Amino acid sequence: MSIAMNSDHDHNATFDLFGAAVARRFASIDESRPLFTVDAGDLYSLYLATFREGEERQHYTCSCCRQFIQRFGNLAVIEGDGSITSVMWGQDENLPEIFRSASAALARAVGRGPVSGVFVSNEQRWGTPVTGGVYSFDGPKEWHHFAVTPQPSRLHRDRLPTPHQVMAQKKQDFGTLSHGLADFSRETVAAAVNLLEAEAMYRGEKVIGPARFLLDLHDKIATYNGERRRNLIWRAVATAPVGFATPRSSMVGTLLEDLAEGMSVEVVQRRFADKMHPLQYQRPQAAPTAGNIVQAESIVAKLGLAPALRRRFARLEEIKAIWKPQPARDEPAAGGVFGHLKAGQNAPSDPNKASVTSITWVKFEATVLPKAKSIKVLVKGLMNFAGVVTAVDPDAPPILQWDREGERNPVSWYVWNGGSSPISWRLPDQAWIEATGIMLKPSMWSGEDRASHQGKGAVIILDGAKETRTNAGLALFPECLRSELHSIRATIEAFSKRGQLEGADEGSANGLMVGDRGLDAVVNVVTDLGSASYKIDRWD
Repeated sequence: MSIAMNSDHDHNATFDLFGAAVARRFASIDESRPLFTVDAGDLYSLYLATFREGEERQHYTCSCCRQFIQRFGNLAVIEGDGSITSVMWGQDENLPEIFRSASAALARAVGRGPVSGVFVSNEQRWGTPVTGGVYSFDGPKEWHHFAVTPQPSRLHRDRLPTPHQVMAQKKQDFGTLSHGLADFSRETVAAAVNLLEAEAMYRGEKVIGPARFLLDLHDKIATYNGERRRNLIWRAVATAPVGFATPRSSMVGTLLEDLAEGMSVEVVQRRFADKMHPLQYQRPQAAPTAGNIVQAESIVAKLGLAPALRRRFARLEEIKAIWKPQPARDEPAAGGVFGHLKAGQNAPSDPNKASVTSITWVKFEATVLPKAKSIKVLVKGLMNFAGVVTAVDPDAPPILQWDREGERNPVSWYVWNGGSSPISWRLPDQAWIEATGIMLKPSMWSGEDRASHQGKGAVIILDGAKETRTNAGLALFPECLRSELHSIRATIEAFSKRGQLEGADEGSANGLMVGDRGLDAVVNVVTDLGSASYKIDRWD
């Protein structure tokens, strides 16, 4: 609604109060809460109908305010009980009397209407606050209108997908998730979660998140029906990580289908393990089509990802270490017969003769690492060696799921299916190798929850471990890439297979991966009290 600066009309003098109230109400909504569009009917006509016919209604007829009400007037948040609250309008006795009816009527209409979608925008201002600046006999005139400024965290900043594409995908996800809830009963989903939490499923960490999400939603909507039930599903869709709202088209869906059909646990486990094999899971099984290659060129160009496709081996100083060896202290030689001895120092023991204690990684990290002065690992036979790689260009845009513009982490890893030998990493077989550091998986550097589906793991970095093979490709695996690249994963993988990692000679962050099943190697740790050998048999 407009107001002329130099008008004496009482109606004009009060509109700014209404506009300011709308802006305050919107600003009071927690910015972490997603916004939804509501099918509330013709809100602008409802707004005008609250004014008296004639001059008053004509005065508040405004194209800018009409556009605001039509585009943003139906925005709402969904409460925990499934009810809807308008983010622009409400019952407000502090408003000028002429606008109280309009605000209340619009709030009621939004609160009653069905949710029609998730709202996403990259516009820094919603609405046009001021127009005019026209000079008249009374001086310059300008008109004020409804407008709000969204918090920066509300803005969609990705080049792809666009806000329109995100909203369209969320609408599709709502239908898919609704069908998934109907197709898979709570009992079936609970059975899947129990198997996954018991670590009875191979690589189950990849799907435990979506399974828990589905179970939690089943419990949340159990006591609701009708629109409130629908609204709670919309609420879940808005905040669901990529892939969580599409159970039918994901690996958790195949697990649920097998359980729903009454297959035995043994059969379910075997079928799941086959599908989750590292060479199968999310890996394209055919060469990319010409159309997919064209699409990939377009997406990579729009996202500016070409520099990110060059990868090299990482150096020790580039990783986030949770442990490094303590440097030996240089002490002046003392005279006398016993000068070669140091007070409080035990004689080093032979790691080959030490008894081996089984220990979990969690306990090893908490109780052994803080006291460890040096660590060495006995390498022999096929082992779970890991190559640690990063971007050639440190300023290249993020391409990995755990990399963020505000918190860069372009480091990733790869292991060889079936393991690899020490000789393949320029290390002698049947030898003790010094550890130069220990790091968690790069996907865990910002906390275990950011990319929990990547599983838990740590790399014991070994002195001199360098990749000798040149057929590892670029180690750009679909399950590690940004979700925007999912549709072109066939092209990305083909590119990765034909590429070659750079800087093999300079790479100094390679080592042995400790996973859910521990590490099949003996680890010798030296502390101030002497040395002890451990076998890390599982994560926790």
